[in-house]
Amino acid sequence: MKLVTQVKLMPEADQAAALSATLRTVNEAACWVSGVAFERGVPREYELRKHTYAELKARGLGAQAAQHVIKKTRDAYTTLKANVRAGNLGKPGSKRRVKAESKPITFRPEAAQPYDDRCLSWQYDAQTVSIWTTAGRLRGVRFACSPDALKMLREHRKGESDLIERDGVFYLIAVCNVPEAEQYEPSGFIGVDLGITNIATTSTGYRAAGRGLNRHRNRQLDLRKKLQAKGTKSAKRLLKKRSRKEARHTANVNHIVSKTIVTTAERTGSGIALEDLTGIRSRVRLRKDQRTPLHSWSFLQLGQYIEYKAKRAGVPVVYVDPAYTSQQCSECGRIDRRNRQSQATFACRSCGALMHADDNASHNISRKGETVWTAGRESRVPATP
Repeated sequence: MKLVTQVKLMPEADQAAALSATLRTVNEAACWVSGVAFERGVPREYELRKHTYAELKARGLGAQAAQHVIKKTRDAYTTLKANVRAGNLGKPGSKRRVKAESKPITFRPEAAQPYDDRCLSWQYDAQTVSIWTTAGRLRGVRFACSPDALKMLREHRKGESDLIERDGVFYLIAVCNVPEAEQYEPSGFIGVDLGITNIATTSTGYRAAGRGLNRHRNRQLDLRKKLQAKGTKSAKRLLKKRSRKEARHTANVNHIVSKTIVTTAERTGSGIALEDLTGIRSRVRLRKDQRTPLHSWSFLQLGQYIEYKAKRAGVPVVYVDPAYTSQQCSECGRIDRRNRQSQATFACRSCGALMHADDNASHNISRKGETVWTAGRESRVPATP
């Protein structure tokens, strides 16, 4: 299983200038390579290398850096093609799709640049790195990270690392190949109902309320509106300073919720059943005042956190169809849209069961999880002689 670990570089002034110049040089070169690829119909990587490698070397890039620039550019076009094929950029002829396909891909001056072990080496005891730049090899560049991150780097780092610049601060994002724990046979499944009012509700009774997170989002939204309306230099500086604050807070909340769910499943020997909510934003129709909460809903990130934490612990995870989980009674199985009295109340019209709507949905998801697991499990019936 591949995970990433982020460390913060703390270079001296001259080292910071060299790193900044390097990122700008390689991304400017990547934009040029992208233009060549676009003109030639995006050829394969080997053919693209024949047309661009000599020029990249003449621009002062090392051999490995030039190869990474070409590969980065080709991968960007591969991603664009996959997004077009999946319909993520709209239907053929749509404004967004035409805009994406009608011009070469460009790279920001501070966009990430991949490094391999030939142009980046780690000294874990000294907490320094040696890294290639256009000004030569920089040695003894200090980095900072948590003890857990340092341990993961020391034991599991393998492959490429990306150098990025964010608000004048440099980071290295390293790939760590962490072994997965052996998956056990679950005794049952914990159903997890994801939502906006309640971030997650499980069939074991755990409920992560979303009130605090939603209030934080609303405060950030109001503050951004006020600063954008003001438009002064100090307001713009504050906007830049507070950028990604909401995203960091949301990620922290999702880490806490996912860890609680996975820990409970591991302790009880259960699996985890999640709803497959792919495409939900395009399926539902809401009023204008309800669109912001829907598009701020980070259900995908929470699901990814649960999935990778479960893999590390050996906890089985299955995805189920969310259809009718909010309308079906978990006691008698009757499906009726009138069973959902309100956002929080579920009252069955058939058997009279009364419970919290999210609790009811989580029990339905748990039952579906067991069905999916049983259907996908290998048969243990002895082979016919």
